[in-house]
Amino acid sequence: MGELVIKEVLTRKDRREFIYLPEKVHKNEPDWLPPIYMDEWELYDKKKNKSYKYADALLLLAYRDGKPVGRIMGIINKRYNEINNEQHGRFCFMECYNDKEVFHALLSRIEEWVKQNGMVKIIGPLGFSDKDPQGFQIEGFEYPLFMTAPNNSKYMPELIEQEGYEKKVDLVDYLGKIPEEFPLVYERVLSRFEANKEYRIIEFGSKKEIKPYIIDVLELMNETFAEIYGFVPLNDKEKTDFAARYLPILDPNFVKVVEANGKLVGFAVGMPDISKGIKRANGKLFPFGIFKILQESKRSKKLLMMLGGVKKEYRGKGLDVLMGVKILQSGIKHNMDTLDSHLVLENNAKMRGEYERVGCKVVKKFRIYQKEL
Repeated sequence: MGELVIKEVLTRKDRREFIYLPEKVHKNEPDWLPPIYMDEWELYDKKKNKSYKYADALLLLAYRDGKPVGRIMGIINKRYNEINNEQHGRFCFMECYNDKEVFHALLSRIEEWVKQNGMVKIIGPLGFSDKDPQGFQIEGFEYPLFMTAPNNSKYMPELIEQEGYEKKVDLVDYLGKIPEEFPLVYERVLSRFEANKEYRIIEFGSKKEIKPYIIDVLELMNETFAEIYGFVPLNDKEKTDFAARYLPILDPNFVKVVEANGKLVGFAVGMPDISKGIKRANGKLFPFGIFKILQESKRSKKLLMMLGGVKKEYRGKGLDVLMGVKILQSGIKHNMDTLDSHLVLENNAKMRGEYERVGCKVVKKFRIYQKEL
């Protein structure tokens, strides 16, 4: 076995090897889901990704006999640490073959780096924020992979535990059939809101109709996600960039907002699962990949629940149920039959209870690890 060399990613060629290494690692895993490569180029570009303005990052590649065999990213999220009064480093976007030596070499180099920068603990896998894939999948490998979730091999959790890492928090993924009939309690909620003129649920027929609401939704997201582990609030420039980036891929049929006396107090966003389209396109949007993804968006039978939040003083009134039912009704209207919760923190009892109420079951589990330095 040849000498192992760890190298910092500095050039565009290095970055290309970093981005395309996972498809080599997973080439014998037929169900592996590639990322959208255009997004990957932007994610690792310090000029285009605004996260680098408030976070330090180190990208490393491992080589054996001149060939890349592993990668890792280290992050010190200064904004998050300051808000939460922490001194924690992170590792993320880690990939390697089933090779303990490579895994150890990459992780120990990041541990050393975060320690040199004054950190007392390392957490991961965790990216710039909770919007990046979080954790290593530890259960449910027999179920299909889906976008924005980790797609690691089964051996990764075993390798991380051998390095002395312990559980920080788990996230779960629920899967179930969209109910043909909603529980009676949901019907009561819908009837109550229909009679209550204080609240107005807004549904959309086009992206043009959504546009005036996007910045307000992102401001409410900042407010309502403040207590969610790993979340980093967006500043004004980031809100504008985020809106411009994600508006084109939003399906207006699965976006719902609620106003109380003319003020935005809740939002929920779902979308058709386009994972099969991304796989058919091999992660490449151009020249024809975008059409495969759009085609899958129109014919997908699975509804992914992505984001949602209700202003604190309006919680407990059923607004989340109202928006959730409206999204499910839109799914039924578009011939969808399956509901996927996306990632839910294990301690989010309220959200977990709602998925269980409509008959969904946990099919996947993802773990974020931690280690004292």
